Amino acid sequence: MTVTGPEGGRPLVFSHGFGCDQNMWRLVAPAFAADHRVVLFDHVGAGRSDLSAWDPERYSSLEGYAADVLEIMAELDLRDAVFVGHSVSAMIGVLASVADPSRFGGLVLVGPSPRYVDDGDYRGGFSAADIEELLDSLDSNYLGWSAAMAPAIMGVPERPELGQELTESFCRTDPAIARHFARVTFLSDNRDDLAAVTVPSLVLQCREDIIAAPAVGEFVHRRLRGSELVLLDATGHCPHLSAPEQTTAAIAEFLRRRSSS
Repeated sequence: MTVTGPEGGRPLVFSHGFGCDQNMWRLVAPAFAADHRVVLFDHVGAGRSDLSAWDPERYSSLEGYAADVLEIMAELDLRDAVFVGHSVSAMIGVLASVADPSRFGGLVLVGPSPRYVDDGDYRGGFSAADIEELLDSLDSNYLGWSAAMAPAIMGVPERPELGQELTESFCRTDPAIARHFARVTFLSDNRDDLAAVTVPSLVLQCREDIIAAPAVGEFVHRRLRGSELVLLDATGHCPHLSAPEQTTAAIAEFLRRRSSS
């Protein structure tokens, strides 16, 4: 865990997505360190986390990861914190804020998806067969899957170094934990949890994203009472790397409006 900024500053907790670590926020988080208490951490199995802390039962659902977030916030005695969650961490933040809203002053959800699998009129972007094929590929050859999928997820072929960075990040993640986390992530359904959120929320959505399409971001926005939706002029699933200036500006504007309201 990394904590920077003034101790009395409003807390900003940055939470990374699947296959990533806290380093993925390096182009965004420092912009807030002058007047916010900035907290970065690695989910168990990623980055510099303690692999011995991983337990398959605890992490059989996203609630286990949400419990970790609440433990971090309790350890640091964070109140009125704004949680910035990328991808699966967006739903982890939703669950944590519902479990203990007293710790939260807001949510920033970057590329969120409450359910990846299509279901009736709901379009998550993938069929059940798509997800099973993805998980089978990941199970049989994690490193090969990472090399093939990371550039597509990044979504900026004109900047291959970013796709390579995401590939390397995937490959640094413990493979056994990553396979388990992927199954939990892609099979989760948190649509009903959105209505239970009581804190102000910002949804950041890229105009093109193969993991969480704009229609998914709009669904999340509609289900979160009083939320704001910002469509970034960016492609891919990781705007904090591919469009950090836009991402930072959107978060800063949300914070400004929340502090003045």
